[in-house]
Amino acid sequence: QVQLVESGGGLVQPGGSLRLSCAVSGSIVVSSTMGWYRQAPGKQRELVATITASGSTLYLDSVKGRFMISRDNTKNMVYLQMNSLKPEDTAVYYCNTGRGNWDWGQGTQVTVSS
Repeated sequence: QVQLVESGGGLVQPGGSLRLSCAVSGSIVVSSTMGWYRQAPGKQRELVATITASGSTLYLDSVKGRFMISRDNTKNMVYLQMNSLKPEDTAVYYCNTGRGNWDWGQGTQVTVSS
C-alpha cells in the first residue's frame, strides 16, 4: 500500500520561500508522473505542478516562474520549491501521482500572511 507523507509547510510572509517534501513508501516513483496539488479553504483541490519520470515539468499558470517541482528517484522523494509566495498560495499542499490515483496523505499546511 502506497503511503504519501508531505512536510515542510508553515507560516511565511509574502515574498518568502518554502520547500515542501513528499516521501513515498510502498511504491516506486521512478516510473510515475508525480504531482503537487493544493486545496484552499472552500475551494476544490487543484493540480499545481507535475514532473514526469524523465523530468519534464508543467505548472499551473499562477505559479509559473515561482514554483519548481523536482524529484529524487533514488530516495523516492518529490519536492516543491516555492518562492515569491503570495497570500493566494495559502492552502494545504498534497503530493500524488499526476492522476491523483493513490490514497491521499494528510498534506502540509502553507500559510502566507503578514
